[in-house]
Amino acid sequence: MNKIKLIILREYLTRVKKKSFIVMTILGPILFAAMMVVPAWLASMEDTDVKNIAVIDSSGIFLNKISDTDYIKFEYLQNTTLKKVQNIFPESDYYAVLQILPSITYEPSAVHLFSNKQPSFSIKSHIANAMEKELKDRKLRAHGIDQEVLNSIKSDVSIRTIQWTEDGGVKESSTEVAMIVGYASGFLIYFFIFLFGAQVMRGVIEEKTNRIVEIIVSSAKPFQLMMGKIVGIAMVGLTQFLLWIVLTTGIIGGVKTVFFPELGTKNAQEVVVEDLFEQQNLAQIDQIQPQEIEKFTRIFNSVKSIDFGVMFGSFIFFFLGGYLLYGSLFAAIGAAVDNETDTQQFMLPITIPLILGIFVMMNAIQSPDSPVAFWFSIIPLTSPIVMMVRIPFGVPYWQVALSMGLLVLTFLGSVWLAGKIYRTGILMYGKKVNYKELWKWIRYKS
Repeated sequence: MNKIKLIILREYLTRVKKKSFIVMTILGPILFAAMMVVPAWLASMEDTDVKNIAVIDSSGIFLNKISDTDYIKFEYLQNTTLKKVQNIFPESDYYAVLQILPSITYEPSAVHLFSNKQPSFSIKSHIANAMEKELKDRKLRAHGIDQEVLNSIKSDVSIRTIQWTEDGGVKESSTEVAMIVGYASGFLIYFFIFLFGAQVMRGVIEEKTNRIVEIIVSSAKPFQLMMGKIVGIAMVGLTQFLLWIVLTTGIIGGVKTVFFPELGTKNAQEVVVEDLFEQQNLAQIDQIQPQEIEKFTRIFNSVKSIDFGVMFGSFIFFFLGGYLLYGSLFAAIGAAVDNETDTQQFMLPITIPLILGIFVMMNAIQSPDSPVAFWFSIIPLTSPIVMMVRIPFGVPYWQVALSMGLLVLTFLGSVWLAGKIYRTGILMYGKKVNYKELWKWIRYKS
């Protein structure tokens, strides 16, 4: 046991002192923080240049019907032609020319937007929505239906999801939040298993190629070496993961304090709602704001309802279980070959379950209690990914316990199997190994 501890310590200290570990530990949180902060920052940035659009309305329907915004102004031209406007367009301050043909009432494509630039999607959407509303109102009036009547009977439906707790109480939940949390957890486990499992394989190949392993096995058994390497790299992965969480949280908090200090003085719900409606028309806010405030209040309550302690504990268990299971198999592959090129034939049976787990994860997000999601969350080769997707939706304790138990048992079996291959292959050089040869190694008696 002491020898395994020494090997674990050697693997851990050797890897955390590498420049690649230090660089990724620093660079990772910066990238994660940028993925969260930059989209929000870009979304808050606006094109403040006022865009003037000339309107040639041959139908006579839309005069002053397309409303201006803070950054889009419409100028309605009369007694002119498109050709004349095109001639003066380079010297004018027009951003675009909107031509509306008389056939607009029965031909949807009778609207043309001319410009020397590619108009933005928001401008096209604003024009299309305004014209569709005006045409709709005209058709309603033609049939003797008042628009106010339609507005008065319009009803919105917002479904709240409430969970009954075991003690008879209730708590608000959100399918959307559970989907996001589950997907992020499952994908991170998939990513880390591949990342650190491949590190185990490369480490074994490197030591085997450099003949360092010959010195190490003179004082430690191959099985001890394999276990020490797997656990040591697992500790490196957990250290880096925890550092990423701490540093990412610190970076986001620092950016918020420096660049968005108002977020620290307001309730988070108020900030979200204010950002959402600050550009809306005041008349529309009076109608929409209560429903939207209630919607975001539910989302925040749903986030609070998720037991992140259980999620974090489950994540650590399934990450370690999945990593140790696949790490032992990756170590066996590394011991069986002399270079990374020869690993391809043995990698396929290992990577297929992981990739299959990702595909089933997509199905489990939509139907967490389906038979497919259930069985793949129990099967050890895919359970670390699929079960993490199901847990935010609520999984019976016996299913979680069964999944964990089978994962532990399969890990022990894989360690025994990998140990057989590792013991023989770690000191074998220059021989092309196939599956038949691996089967012989597994059957060797001690």
